[in-house]
Amino acid sequence: MTSRRVFTEELEKLDYEVAQMARLAVEAIEKGVRAFVKMDKDLMNEVEQLDVEIYCWDIRIEKHCLDVIALHAPVASDLRTVSTCLKIITDLNRIGRYALDIAEFTENFHDQTHFKKLVSIPFMGEKVVAMVTQAVESYVHRNAEEAQELYDKDDEVDHLWESILRETLSYMMEDPRKTTLGTYYILVARYLERIADHSVNIGERVAYMVTGKRLKARDWTQICAEPDDQSGK
Repeated sequence: MTSRRVFTEELEKLDYEVAQMARLAVEAIEKGVRAFVKMDKDLMNEVEQLDVEIYCWDIRIEKHCLDVIALHAPVASDLRTVSTCLKIITDLNRIGRYALDIAEFTENFHDQTHFKKLVSIPFMGEKVVAMVTQAVESYVHRNAEEAQELYDKDDEVDHLWESILRETLSYMMEDPRKTTLGTYYILVARYLERIADHSVNIGERVAYMVTGKRLKARDWTQICAEPDDQSGK
């Protein structure tokens, strides 16, 4: 078997491993939000276990990437692919941690009940799950256009975050007894918004991997100058 074929197989294995890590991250988000909405400590415990599994995948994939670099000395687009994998697992690890943070608010309820039916937070959770899924699929498919679409979806999540913030603050001002739970709502929405940002990070890195061009955040049409390019052109 040629060295190129061996290297290609290693990249395929990395794709599989990243997809498995992403699957766990998505499951953690879904269960984290459900744990918060239902005040379900059993679900919270499941998210804690998922966080451990996500961390283990992070370590495993990082070692795999470093082994690939050491054994195959990839250059150009091949090196971008491996380095992108390293970047993605960092984002996925952070996503898993945010999901855990959301679930762990369940510990603080102490027989409390939600002061309103939670609709926007579960909806926001569905949005960010779709973003994480699409971000990782753009990596597996080597699809820069698919990654580009994440910008518009991030804007939608940002609007949801702002709406939840405004609505919750109004409840808290009307009734100070709602301050503690209201603070949890705001933080959960903020963590979901950060998960969306990590999805965009993955998309931007995928675009660089595919095109070899670095893109300015929030502006897909602008190409960043390379560090040695002082002209700005």
